[in-house]
Amino acid sequence: MRHIRAYGLAGLAGLAIAAVAYAQSAPPAAPASEAPAAAAPAASTPGQDPNAYAELAKTHWGDAKAGAAKAGACAACHGLDGNATANPALYPRIAGQGELFVAKQLALFKAGLRTDGNAAMMIPFAQALSPQDMRDIGAYFQTQHSGAGIADDTAITSGAYEGKKLYQVGEKLYRQGDSSRGIVACTACHGPDGTGNPGPAYPHIGGQQSWYVEMRLAEYRGGQSALKDDKQFGLMALETKSLSDEEIKGLAAYLQGLHNRADQASPADVAAAKAAAAAAPQPSKN
Repeated sequence: MRHIRAYGLAGLAGLAIAAVAYAQSAPPAAPASEAPAAAAPAASTPGQDPNAYAELAKTHWGDAKAGAAKAGACAACHGLDGNATANPALYPRIAGQGELFVAKQLALFKAGLRTDGNAAMMIPFAQALSPQDMRDIGAYFQTQHSGAGIADDTAITSGAYEGKKLYQVGEKLYRQGDSSRGIVACTACHGPDGTGNPGPAYPHIGGQQSWYVEMRLAEYRGGQSALKDDKQFGLMALETKSLSDEEIKGLAAYLQGLHNRADQASPADVAAAKAAAAAAPQPSKN
C-alpha cells in the first residue's frame, strides 16, 4: 500500500489507460448471500421502475466483456476506464469498484431510491439498463485499475486537531477508528488500501475524489435512506453520526491520496510531487 501527500513523498497512483476488459468465466447464478434484499415499493414516476433493485436478485454474475460494450455511455463522464479524468471535480471514480456495488447503485437510480448528488444525470442512463446490464457494467469496471489523487496536506491551525495536517486526521480514523465513540476503523470493511470487499459489496474507496467522499459521508451522517432496511447505509450512518465536519474533510483528504500500487504513478505525477517536496521549507538543523 502507498499513500501520497500534497507536499510529501512521490508515488501516487496514475490512471489506467486500457479501455477493453477481459471476459470473465461463464457466469453462474448469483448465490443467495449476494442477492440484494427486496426494496420497499416506491412511487413510480415516468421512466422509473420501483422493482429495479429487487430484480437484481434474479441476475447472474456479470460478464466483463459484455459490460465493456455496454459501458460506452459511461465514458463521457466517468472516463473510458472509470477514472473520471475529464472533470474529476464533478464525476466520481468508478474504476476498480466492486461489481455488485456498481449494479446496486445503478438499480437504486433506476428505482428512484437514490436522488443525491448527480442523480439527475444518472437516472436517465440507469433507466435504459436491464438488471443484467447493470451487473455486466459492474463487472467491467471491477476489472479496471483505479487511480488516485493527492491528499490535502493543509495544516490545521486551531481547534482539537491544531498542529496536525488535514489528511492525518482522516488517516487515524481510517486505520484506528475511535473506541471512545464506538467508531470502528474503516480498514475493517474497506481494507488497508481502500479496495473494499466485493463479497458483501463494501465499495472501493481508495483514490476517490475528496469532494465525493465528503458528500457521501455527510449523507450517511444524516442517517436517512430511501431504501427500506438498508443495512449497509445503517452501518455507515452509525459510524459517521459523531464525526465532525473537520473529521469528514480529513477522511476525504486521506482517501483521495490512498492507493494500493506504487507503479500506477505517472511520471508527471511523480515529478510534480518531488518538485513540491523540494520547494517546501526544510526543518532547521540547529
